[in-house]
Amino acid sequence: IRYSVPEEAEHGTLVGNIAEDLGLDLTKLASRRFQLVPSSRTPYLEVNLENGVLFVNEKIDREQICKQSASCQLNMEVFLENPLELFRVEIEVVDINDNPPSFPETDLTVEISESATPGTRFPLESAFDPDVGSNALRTYDITTNNYFYLDVQTQTDGNKFAELVLEKPLDREQQAAHRYVLTAVDGGQPPRTGTALLVVKVLDSNDNVPVFEQPVYTVSLSENAPVGTLVIQLNATDLDEGLNGEIVYSFSNHISSHVKELFSIDPRTGRIEVRGEVDFEESSLYQIFIQAKDLGPNAVPAHCKVLVKVADMNDNAPEITFSTVTESVSEKAAPGTVIALLSLTDRDAEENGQIHVEILGDVPFKLKSSFRNYFTIVTDGFLNRELADSYSVTVVARDKGTPSLASSKSIRVQVSDENDNVPTFTQSVYDVYVTENNVPGAYIHAVMALDPDIGQNALISYSILECDIQDMSVKTYVSINEETGYLYALRSFDYEQLKDFTFLVRAKDSGAPELSSNATVKVIIVDQNDNAPLVLAPLGKNGTAREPLPRSAEPGYLVTRVVAMDSDDGENARLSYSIQRGNENGMFRLDWRTGELRTARRMSAKRDPHQQYDLVIEVRDHGQPPLSSSASVLVMVVDSMAEGRGVGDKVGTSKAKDGALDLTLILIIALGCVSFIFLLVMIVLAVRCQKDKKLNIYTCLTSDCCLGCSSCCSRQGRSRKKKLSKADIMLVQSNVNVSGPGTAQVPVEESGSFGSHHQNQNYCYQVCLTPESAKTDLMFLKPCSPSRSTDTDHNPCGAIVSGYTDQQPDIISNGSILSNETKHQRTELSYLVERPRRVNSLATT
Repeated sequence: IRYSVPEEAEHGTLVGNIAEDLGLDLTKLASRRFQLVPSSRTPYLEVNLENGVLFVNEKIDREQICKQSASCQLNMEVFLENPLELFRVEIEVVDINDNPPSFPETDLTVEISESATPGTRFPLESAFDPDVGSNALRTYDITTNNYFYLDVQTQTDGNKFAELVLEKPLDREQQAAHRYVLTAVDGGQPPRTGTALLVVKVLDSNDNVPVFEQPVYTVSLSENAPVGTLVIQLNATDLDEGLNGEIVYSFSNHISSHVKELFSIDPRTGRIEVRGEVDFEESSLYQIFIQAKDLGPNAVPAHCKVLVKVADMNDNAPEITFSTVTESVSEKAAPGTVIALLSLTDRDAEENGQIHVEILGDVPFKLKSSFRNYFTIVTDGFLNRELADSYSVTVVARDKGTPSLASSKSIRVQVSDENDNVPTFTQSVYDVYVTENNVPGAYIHAVMALDPDIGQNALISYSILECDIQDMSVKTYVSINEETGYLYALRSFDYEQLKDFTFLVRAKDSGAPELSSNATVKVIIVDQNDNAPLVLAPLGKNGTAREPLPRSAEPGYLVTRVVAMDSDDGENARLSYSIQRGNENGMFRLDWRTGELRTARRMSAKRDPHQQYDLVIEVRDHGQPPLSSSASVLVMVVDSMAEGRGVGDKVGTSKAKDGALDLTLILIIALGCVSFIFLLVMIVLAVRCQKDKKLNIYTCLTSDCCLGCSSCCSRQGRSRKKKLSKADIMLVQSNVNVSGPGTAQVPVEESGSFGSHHQNQNYCYQVCLTPESAKTDLMFLKPCSPSRSTDTDHNPCGAIVSGYTDQQPDIISNGSILSNETKHQRTELSYLVERPRRVNSLATT
């Protein structure tokens, strides 16, 4: 919308009603926040925001605002919110004839040689009228005379200037000076004038005047050309000699002072150079009037005009002005929400003034064109405060000049928080290790939940979800600090009663609505060495166990076994056994791992027949610090097991009298039962083998059994074969031989009646080796006599029978004989040979 107002209008002068002219509803101006864009506010005009009236606020001086520009216009922008509407208001300031023309000086002097010919022109200093248009300077007048008249000319920029034209020759001797009144008249109604006294001095003649090559020179000059840049090199000629032919260059009298500030001329060479800052935006064309005058008497100057066209350079960067900026925006704001309003300007022309604008960086905002050079910044998608709580939005405006110039401005946009994040525990499952016998109320662990929100939305409180542990509420076991998440034990835990328990912890924020999440806490009770080992066996009256030892016992004879247990766990329950007292002569050795008490050597026949050993055995765990218990074992040396049993009967009778079933007696009964079952199984197996031998179930040709044992044996005795495992490793004489790839005889020691006396009894075993298998099949056969052991003709499977000797035995495993290599191995094998007798002796006890 456009208005006009005359300059010098008084305060309060009505210019127009913006609201009515735009067709706006006056009743909604306040609710829609009708207002001026701050950057377009001017002190000369004001708008009543309630009714839209535009009025003069301050006296307007057009000449002060717009200088001598042909058009003087004030611009302002108004806008309304909800919805956003932006309007541009243009107010033209109309010039009035309030300034008369004026000459720079009241007295003007022109020197003219008397030899000047009629028609010679003499430029006069121009008058200046700050008004424009029809009110500007229109013409010049001079007092009526017989010698001169004025020729008023118009410059290309529209300015008027006068030239004094000689009509008839002058005669210095007749009149040396002429005085006239020079009047400047403007075009106003009524017209206004300005005067100056023009004095024409008549000089003696100088026959020749300087002459320029051309009356008008046109040059092009780039704006912002550095000081000293050559504009043009003038060259005027004078046919006179000496001082009359020596030319001096200077600016004409009517040239403006601003041109003198921008350019300079060398008086001797006529070189015109840049003196000040040439700005295309200020003026695109400059006119320089030059005169050349010789140094002779009565010199007559020659004149020319230099037109300097200024070429525009891209020396003005675009300007960005923000009219309104939103301080913060919710992270739930819909895409397209307006954040800011901005405008762009560039003082350059053509492509140098064309602007491209963009938002710098990867931010969720975009520019939306409003009209002309106005843009709005709106959200481009949804925001997430947890990813970025604020954005620095930088707007970059770049023109299309060469080189291109750019400017930028930034605004800070805060993102307000919404409760859109659930508290998250740092761990989904917390393993909390608590040493038993802890102090009630002590801190045991801390859980932590994180919430990327802020303020109340991130204020987390912790709680324990109700559940039962051993029929009691979990809140009687542990508690939690609601603010810090610290867990505290409410009771002292006992590993032997409770090894672990699990419960849930909830983290809840204080937002609206509240959000929460859970985590699992597993409390693991760590065992302490708080239980000493408990000796279970052997037990006796008054804490002392009595064990018989036959005087004929061999080294390694099992006297008894100390059995103990520890209620603790791990290293705290790993036990070791040792003899603390009573074994000074080294008669016994105790396995520190199993607690088996054995004889280390034979009994001496020279010792007291009723000798006894009072041993104190310590059981120690491996905890830190270790705990221990002790057992007292009284080993009584007897001549026979019958006597030992008598001692045992006495002990049993004593226990019967006490009316208590001792644990040692229970162990003896259990061991006897196991021995009986083992004996029964051995008898059954021996009977079956004897029967199978008599029936010749496995009878086959020697060649068939030896060469094809896998088919022969697997076909006839598959159901009766016994696979050899590590437990089936038997002892054979070192001179045992295998007659074929599939059979071998293995001697087995059989203890008669499970007593201490043993006989040499040979048993035949058939060994079948299948080519496909790495295992060995053993079949029991009937006992073989020594007479038949060497007769391979009567042994259809090629078994070799050998008698038992005291020679160290070899071990047969998977059909291979393992020979003894070291003395240590022979000692252990000897122990294995004697083991059946020790088992029998233990069974009798």
